[in-house]
Amino acid sequence: MLNMRTTTSVFDLKVFTDAGEYFGDIDEAVIEGNRIFGWRVKSGKDSVLSKVIGGAKGVIVPHSLIRAIGDIVIISRAAVPSMEATQTNISTAQ
Repeated sequence: MLNMRTTTSVFDLKVFTDAGEYFGDIDEAVIEGNRIFGWRVKSGKDSVLSKVIGGAKGVIVPHSLIRAIGDIVIISRAAVPSMEATQTNISTAQ
């Protein structure tokens, strides 16, 4: 049976990758028209996200990369920016 949730009930849920790594916490929904476009995930202490993006406060994860929403949110590992890509972007910006 399909369980329905309100958008606000998802706020502050912990986000993990499908590999089991802690990613951050849901901060808000990004709505486009009448659909959820994505989720703003704030970087949590000791999260994979904080290690990759450094001083940034979070990222927007497209809704298509969400695998499951329940007591926690599970996202695809593809949502995690790679350390190499981040370093390349920093190098080219300088």
